[in-house]
Amino acid sequence: MPAIIGPLCINSISGGVVNFGDSFYLSPKSTSKSATGSGGGNTGDFLIVNNGISATNLIDPDVNDQNITGNN
Repeated sequence: MPAIIGPLCINSISGGVVNFGDSFYLSPKSTSKSATGSGGGNTGDFLIVNNGISATNLIDPDVNDQNITGNN
């Protein structure tokens, strides 16, 4: 089924999958993990971020979050 794409703004590309239109199957080929504070991962053209006290928990007891060994 065809897709109609409206206005589009891509500020930067650093990897990943961008799909326009129909797709049968998409799977990640790489993963990463990051810990950022409150408002640290915001992206966009015009940002105003107001934060009070922020604390980020870096403890990850389950170790594996997204296994991709079968996605090749």
